[in-house]
Amino acid sequence: MTVSLTWIEAVALASVRLVTFLVIAPPFSHGAVPLRIKGMLGVGIALAVSPRLVPGYSSLDTGGFLLALLAEALIGAVLGFLVMVAFSAVQAAGGLIDLFGGFQLAQAFDPQSLVNGAQFARLFQLTAVVLLFVSGGYQLIVGGLVRSFTALPLGGRIDLGSSANAMVDGVTQMTLSALQIAGPLIAVLFLADVGLGLLTRVAPALNAFVLGFPLKIILTIALVALGAVALPQLVGSLTGTAVHDMLGVR
Repeated sequence: MTVSLTWIEAVALASVRLVTFLVIAPPFSHGAVPLRIKGMLGVGIALAVSPRLVPGYSSLDTGGFLLALLAEALIGAVLGFLVMVAFSAVQAAGGLIDLFGGFQLAQAFDPQSLVNGAQFARLFQLTAVVLLFVSGGYQLIVGGLVRSFTALPLGGRIDLGSSANAMVDGVTQMTLSALQIAGPLIAVLFLADVGLGLLTRVAPALNAFVLGFPLKIILTIALVALGAVALPQLVGSLTGTAVHDMLGVR
């Protein structure tokens, strides 16, 4: 049996990009997915797309191949970071709700999802991961990653300036999306604080802190339940944004 050295190099380079991406990007970055499974999945996808990659790939010498491995790892890390930033908007929105709703004191670290936050930050992040698998959004992410081999061929170089701009834009969009998600609830909680302050001015004997905590908890839980209905549509929109950001890297 004859094995092509060019085919082996192409599969190895593609595997490095894919495995690096899967380690960083949600939903595959969740701790419930073992690292061995991520590696096997990356190699399996590389074998599946090898017929598209090998015809346009030319074999490299040892030094060039090692540099290409580093370049593929960098490309996979950049693409994974862009997807992670896009979906961090859901977690950031949950963190804002925890902050303004008075749940921030219950902050804890989740070793599975690597999320450091209170109840709603972890709940929103876990809900986004579940919706990605249930809705098939992970298939769009993998499809966008496979299409990245057209924009960034194997053995090529990535424009660090363009990648840096893409990451800055991604962080900006993440912050804006988090504010858009949690904005209505934050406004209601702010108005509740203003109302409690005015009530304290009118009746100084009332303790605003005693009234404020249960009131804000009730408002937060009620409004988060209403906002959870919009999460599937939101996750679908973020999936499209993540794929667009990946394909925009050159």
